[in-house]
Parts: sequence; structure tokens; C-alpha cells
Amino acid sequence: MELIKVGNNTYYIKNNTNIGIYKVDDKNIYLIDTGNDKDAGRKILRIIEENNWVIKGIINTHSNADHIGGNKYLQDKFNCPIYASNIEECFIKYPVLESAFLYGGNPIKDLRTKFLEAKPSNTTNIKELSDGLEYFDLKGHFFDMIGIKTPDNIYFLGDSLFRKETITKYHIFFIYDVKEYLNTLEYLSTLEGKLYIPSHTEATSNIQELIQINKDKIIEVCKFLIDICNNEKIFEEILKEVFDRYNLSMNINQYVLVGSTIRSYLTYLHSEGKLKYVFKNNKMYWSSISN
Repeated sequence: MELIKVGNNTYYIKNNTNIGIYKVDDKNIYLIDTGNDKDAGRKILRIIEENNWVIKGIINTHSNADHIGGNKYLQDKFNCPIYASNIEECFIKYPVLESAFLYGGNPIKDLRTKFLEAKPSNTTNIKELSDGLEYFDLKGHFFDMIGIKTPDNIYFLGDSLFRKETITKYHIFFIYDVKEYLNTLEYLSTLEGKLYIPSHTEATSNIQELIQINKDKIIEVCKFLIDICNNEKIFEEILKEVFDRYNLSMNINQYVLVGSTIRSYLTYLHSEGKLKYVFKNNKMYWSSISN
């Protein structure tokens, strides 16, 4: 983990999941996300101690395990509040909700790992946040994801933008609500900041190209799904064609993550009048709607 200063009082720790830091005064700081596990929490603590800082509060952009994994360890050390929004609070307090939501029922044991389930921690609603930090909605990737703007005009963007290399390699990145994700991309294009820090890509002073790359892939996947459904297909057939098309390897984690995302695409395309469904012989079939 590398500590990088990007504003008068704003820093970030470069990591697989970038960690934001805003310094309130010489001693007190806010963290923005905490990485994927207790080990990440220990490494963050080492940096904090090297700088003689104290955590005044932790802000979680959303409740995915790779953003809240260090929560409990650091909250136990500093007895600090953890700020989150609405539904995200529930998932942070009760992490089993994530694997249950993705699986669609009582999750099998193989899903109940730190990859999807962090240790539970206590939360405070983001509305109580102060010290000049601003939060804003970035819905789409997850239920109530937020971004944070510091007084240095630095934007922390959570998982609202995925890096070009990830999109090129995997094609399907997790989305809970496709329409809201597209709305978020439009919103991001209006921001005027000094620097933008997405959670899983390099900090940049210009996000316009990255916004377009994310948007183009969503449009591509939508077109592909409409094409797949020119002939009636059940969900498992659709999912197999997606994995085959993009040369993805099926395992239990990818099955639920990609599967949940594809269901979200089907919901979006149905709401847009592009797909319909019908039940035949106790099976649910999806098909394209001719314009």
C-alpha cells in the first residue's frame, strides 16, 4: 500500500481497492473504504500510526466486501463511527445479506467466504457526516452506493467506473440496476473536479474517456442479449451464451455475480420494451420484441 497526497488535506492509499483519506486537522482523519479484509485493515493501521493520525470516522461508499473488509478491525481499534447510506448500512451490519441476495436464497457454504462476506460492523447513517465532506448518490453498481467529495475538490467515486483493462478482459462488471448505472455515468460527466479516484483504477484528472468506455460496454452487452433472445431462451441458456461469448470461466462466485448482473440487464431490457418473457411447461423464457 502506497500513501499518495493529492490535495492540501486529501490523500489516498493506492491499493487493489483504493482507500481515501481526508485530514480534518493535524491528528484526525476520515477513511473512505477499508479494503477487502483484516489484513488490509492492519496495513492501513500501519500507515495511520506512521503519520500519528487517529481515525475520526470511516465512510463506506458501499457494502461490497472489498470495500468494508477492514471495517471491524479498525473500528475495534479506534471506536470510530462508520458512515454509510440506507440499504448499504444493512449489508454492512449483516454481511450475509450479500451472499443471500446474490444466490437468491440461503447461500451455500462455498459463497460464505471473505470474498463476499466481510465481518459485521456498526454503522451510522451518512446524513450525520460533517467536517466539510460531501456525499452524493452513485446508484447502479449497488443499491445505495455513494461518492465523496473533499474540500480539496477531490472526488472518490467508489465502483461507479471500471478500468479499461478490466472491461476488456471480463466484459461483464457487476451492476445491480442498469438504468441507474447509466444515469450515474451521465451524472459523472457533469462533475468538475481537480482529481477523480475510482476504487479500482488510477486516479485521473479527466474521466470522460473512462465514462464512455463503461457506457459502450453496457450498450454492447444489451445488444448481445437482445440478439441471444431472438429465439426464446431460458435464463441458464442465456448465461451460458454470455460466458461462452466472453470466454469467461464458470465457478460459484462468477455464477452468482455474473448471473445477478445478467438478470439486471434482462430487467432493464424488459422495462425498455426490448425483451419479454413467457412461461411454458413450467419454464420462464425470454425473447426479443420486434420493433
